[in-house]
Amino acid sequence: MGLNGKVVFITGASAGIGAATALAFAAEGAKLLLAARRFEKLESVAKQALERGAEAVHTFGLDVRDQKAVEKSIAELRAEWAAVDILVNNAGLSRGLDKVYAGSIQDWEEMIDTNVKGLLYVTRSVVPGMVERGSGHVINLGSTAGEMTYPNGAVYCGTKAAERAINDGLRQDLLGTKVRVTSVDPGMVETEFSVVRFRGDEERAAKVYQNIKPLTAEDVAETIVWVASRPAHVNIARVLMTCTQQANSLLFARDA
Repeated sequence: MGLNGKVVFITGASAGIGAATALAFAAEGAKLLLAARRFEKLESVAKQALERGAEAVHTFGLDVRDQKAVEKSIAELRAEWAAVDILVNNAGLSRGLDKVYAGSIQDWEEMIDTNVKGLLYVTRSVVPGMVERGSGHVINLGSTAGEMTYPNGAVYCGTKAAERAINDGLRQDLLGTKVRVTSVDPGMVETEFSVVRFRGDEERAAKVYQNIKPLTAEDVAETIVWVASRPAHVNIARVLMTCTQQANSLLFARDA
């Protein structure tokens, strides 16, 4: 399916997988609707997207945890942007690496509010229009963490298990419409993910990727674009992807 001129709405588009996905869709001539908490970083992504070939770009600041702000921002979109063809629910994060009984409640709330409730708020605001128009595609960012819990990561893994359940439930609920639903579930990807998890501790974050060649944000973005460009009668329900040195959330083959 051609993506030229399609309106692609990407949350968390200021960096990492979100920014890479914006640039990948830009190269296909899409119209990009980009949102993130860090609005100042979006401007750079927008400029690069136009240079890559995006038909048009519209950016706005948005914290997906704020349900009223999500509703208002989407309701106020001009007509040419309101008809979203592809929604990429990318906004998400991990905080901390702690045992459940010693974890930070603030960290839990941030992860649950962003990864689960934020995804739901945006989906609830966008998908009814897709159903009404009889076309659309929701692509949710999952994780290998959603299928296997790892030590000290129970709450983050729980949010990604929830994403997987919501993704599958949404696909079932949309049966009989022409709206497609996909979960793209990467393993280790070298982005700001670990720096965010460890609240800016770059040395600790670097150890996560030591002696391994992880996926890049561009690898994941390429897969998202591939999923979106399948023929309209084809729905890729789920893509589980890792680097060749990772088997699952717990097993890695690091270089000596």
